[in-house]
Amino acid sequence: MRKVKLHNPFKTRIIDEKLIREHLALERTKLANERTVLSYIRASLYLLIGGLALLQIKEYDHVKWLGYLSLFICVVFITVGIWRYIALNKKLNRLLQPDDPKEQKKADKD
Repeated sequence: MRKVKLHNPFKTRIIDEKLIREHLALERTKLANERTVLSYIRASLYLLIGGLALLQIKEYDHVKWLGYLSLFICVVFITVGIWRYIALNKKLNRLLQPDDPKEQKKADKD
Protein backbone atom coordinates (compact mmCIF):
# COMPACT_ATOMS: atom_id res chain seq x y z
CA MET A 1 0.00 0.00 0.00
CA ARG A 2 1.46 3.33 -1.10
CA LYS A 3 1.52 6.23 1.35
CA VAL A 4 0.75 9.73 0.14
CA LYS A 5 1.87 12.86 1.95
CA LEU A 6 -0.79 15.58 2.02
CA HIS A 7 -0.45 19.12 3.28
CA ASN A 8 -2.60 20.06 6.24
CA PRO A 9 -2.43 23.75 7.20
CA PHE A 10 -1.57 22.78 10.76
CA LYS A 11 0.81 19.88 10.18
CA THR A 12 1.78 17.39 7.52
CA ARG A 13 0.36 13.88 7.83
CA ILE A 14 0.92 10.73 5.86
CA ILE A 15 -2.32 8.96 4.96
CA ASP A 16 -3.27 5.96 2.87
CA GLU A 17 -4.03 6.54 -0.78
CA LYS A 18 -7.58 5.26 -0.22
CA LEU A 19 -8.24 8.05 2.27
CA ILE A 20 -7.27 10.85 -0.11
CA ARG A 21 -10.85 11.38 -1.27
CA GLU A 22 -12.12 11.68 2.30
CA HIS A 23 -9.28 14.00 3.25
CA LEU A 24 -9.92 16.26 0.26
CA ALA A 25 -13.65 16.31 1.05
CA LEU A 26 -12.83 17.49 4.56
CA GLU A 27 -10.55 20.20 3.13
CA ARG A 28 -13.35 21.36 0.81
CA THR A 29 -15.67 21.49 3.80
CA LYS A 30 -13.17 23.60 5.72
CA LEU A 31 -12.94 26.04 2.82
CA ALA A 32 -16.73 26.18 2.55
CA ASN A 33 -16.89 26.91 6.29
CA GLU A 34 -14.48 29.82 5.84
CA ARG A 35 -16.52 31.16 2.91
CA THR A 36 -19.66 30.95 5.00
CA VAL A 37 -18.21 32.93 7.90
CA LEU A 38 -16.97 35.55 5.46
CA SER A 39 -20.51 35.79 4.04
CA TYR A 40 -21.89 36.33 7.54
CA ILE A 41 -19.31 39.07 8.11
CA ARG A 42 -20.15 40.71 4.79
CA ALA A 43 -23.88 40.66 5.53
CA SER A 44 -23.35 42.10 9.00
CA LEU A 45 -21.20 44.90 7.57
CA TYR A 46 -23.96 45.74 5.08
CA LEU A 47 -26.47 45.85 7.93
CA LEU A 48 -24.12 48.02 9.98
CA ILE A 49 -23.68 50.51 7.14
CA GLY A 50 -27.42 50.54 6.42
CA GLY A 51 -28.30 51.01 10.09
CA LEU A 52 -25.86 53.87 10.51
CA ALA A 53 -27.18 55.51 7.34
CA LEU A 54 -30.77 55.25 8.60
CA LEU A 55 -29.77 56.79 11.92
CA GLN A 56 -28.13 59.74 10.15
CA ILE A 57 -31.27 60.76 8.26
CA LYS A 58 -32.63 63.87 9.98
CA GLU A 59 -35.82 64.42 7.97
CA TYR A 60 -37.32 60.99 8.68
CA ASP A 61 -37.34 60.47 12.42
CA HIS A 62 -39.93 57.72 12.16
CA VAL A 63 -37.39 55.32 10.56
CA LYS A 64 -34.84 55.49 13.38
CA TRP A 65 -36.27 52.28 14.80
CA LEU A 66 -35.34 50.57 11.53
CA GLY A 67 -31.75 51.77 11.96
CA TYR A 68 -31.58 50.37 15.48
CA LEU A 69 -33.16 47.12 14.31
CA SER A 70 -30.54 46.87 11.57
CA LEU A 71 -27.74 47.38 14.08
CA PHE A 72 -29.22 44.69 16.34
CA ILE A 73 -29.52 42.22 13.46
CA CYS A 74 -25.92 43.06 12.51
CA VAL A 75 -24.73 41.92 15.95
CA VAL A 76 -26.88 38.79 15.74
CA PHE A 77 -25.47 37.90 12.30
CA ILE A 78 -21.85 38.25 13.35
CA THR A 79 -22.47 36.26 16.54
CA VAL A 80 -24.25 33.41 14.76
CA GLY A 81 -21.65 33.32 11.99
CA ILE A 82 -18.69 33.09 14.32
CA TRP A 83 -20.46 30.56 16.56
CA ARG A 84 -21.25 28.31 13.57
CA TYR A 85 -17.69 28.63 12.27
CA ILE A 86 -16.18 27.59 15.62
CA ALA A 87 -18.63 24.70 16.07
CA LEU A 88 -18.00 23.23 12.61
CA ASN A 89 -14.25 23.80 12.91
CA LYS A 90 -14.20 21.76 16.15
CA LYS A 91 -16.11 18.93 14.43
CA LEU A 92 -13.73 18.93 11.48
CA ASN A 93 -10.68 18.89 13.73
CA ARG A 94 -12.08 15.85 15.53
CA LEU A 95 -12.55 14.12 12.18
CA LEU A 96 -8.99 14.88 11.10
CA GLN A 97 -7.48 13.37 14.23
CA PRO A 98 -6.70 9.66 14.08
CA ASP A 99 -8.91 7.34 16.12
CA ASP A 100 -6.02 5.45 17.67
CA PRO A 101 -3.10 7.28 19.36
CA LYS A 102 -0.81 4.41 18.28
CA GLU A 103 -1.60 5.21 14.64
CA GLN A 104 -0.53 8.79 15.25
CA LYS A 105 2.84 7.71 16.65
CA LYS A 106 3.34 5.28 13.77
CA ALA A 107 2.48 7.98 11.20
CA ASP A 108 4.86 10.43 12.87
CA LYS A 109 7.72 7.89 12.69
CA ASP A 110 7.21 7.30 8.94
